[in-house]
Amino acid sequence: MNAGLVVLVPVKNTSGAKQRLASVLDQPARTKLAQAMLHDVMAALHDWKNRRDVAIVSGDDYAIDLARKYEFEIIPDQTNPGETGAIEMATQICVERGAESTLVIPADIPLIQPWELDEIVKHAPTAGSVLVPAFDGRGTNAALRRPANLFPLRFGNDSFKPHHAAAQATAKPCVILNLPGIAVDVDNPEDLKQLAAVPGETRAQQLARAWSLSDRLLATGPDGP
Repeated sequence: MNAGLVVLVPVKNTSGAKQRLASVLDQPARTKLAQAMLHDVMAALHDWKNRRDVAIVSGDDYAIDLARKYEFEIIPDQTNPGETGAIEMATQICVERGAESTLVIPADIPLIQPWELDEIVKHAPTAGSVLVPAFDGRGTNAALRRPANLFPLRFGNDSFKPHHAAAQATAKPCVILNLPGIAVDVDNPEDLKQLAAVPGETRAQQLARAWSLSDRLLATGPDGP
């Protein structure tokens, strides 16, 4: 890990992933989807020509094996406190090693493109932040902080407004970018339907299309009709 930008990808336990898709997918299918999305994210980071250091923050065996395949650093996360705790821990490690900035990318944005990562870096202030909201404007699908610990990140379904407020409270510039690939995450049945419908041939998209889930099932949501 050098003193520049470090990309952090927190990965929870894929064997119990995506519970909000339980109405349309059983756990083996949800695990397969989570692993496919993670693979798509890692592949995009690997293909990024201007790639910085990448560290996978996880205790998940699949994530660790995949990180080794791509020769990314692994920051062990055996306690699995969730994305927020994992990123707090990893951020502290980055600061101790002298990293100037961190870019946090979630593991469930399978349409991420290398050019979008270039846009984030290009628009990053000398001191400040860049935030990329999810398609619905509620979640945060990328967060760059310079310095690396400029403000704490708190992930969840409605993290974007708190992150924006925290960024503004630093009195340093905060750039908001809307990027079409990064904006698409997959948390609920409607997201899965969108993933299958938009152009592209990522691993996760191929899975979603192969399942041929009906509109009726996708409309049920996580708690049934």
